[in-house]
Amino acid sequence: MKLNNKKNKRLIFRSVVLLILAGAIIFTIYGSLTKETHSILKVGDEAPDFELVDLDGNIHRLSDYKGQGVFLNFWGTWCAPCKKEMPAMGRQYEIYKDEGVQILAVNIAEPKLKVQSFAEQYGMVFPTLIDKTKSVMQAYNVKPLPTTLLINPDGKIIQIITGEMSEKDIQGYMESIKP
Repeated sequence: MKLNNKKNKRLIFRSVVLLILAGAIIFTIYGSLTKETHSILKVGDEAPDFELVDLDGNIHRLSDYKGQGVFLNFWGTWCAPCKKEMPAMGRQYEIYKDEGVQILAVNIAEPKLKVQSFAEQYGMVFPTLIDKTKSVMQAYNVKPLPTTLLINPDGKIIQIITGEMSEKDIQGYMESIKP
């Protein structure tokens, strides 16, 4: 009798484990089939509008910059290439901001205090925004950091750059989106 009872418990345990695994597989398949998909942006597309808040609490909408070139940079405080290119972006911003080129630096969901400290350390003089929900990152299909999108004065994406940029690169990119 005792042996039979042990077999029944083992059978019940195995059945429960199989049910949990089956449930996990069904959930994964359902999730991947119903997942919201964003179309991949490419050169020539209209840049999706967004609204984010900067470190001073000011609201920035991409549409507010219509008629200007926008250097839209996605970055993180932990990103080594981001640390290298921020000072160069700041120097070029000082030159091009009066020529109709704006930088919007979008941090990906990090705490405000951490972003503020980074911005001060690296002399970020341009609008520094935080994408708290990663919705802008998803709308732009940003995968690696840094990623920069060059948006012309008409609001069209003219180039997508992934990875670190040299100061000479940044200067050329800003020149290319100047109104």
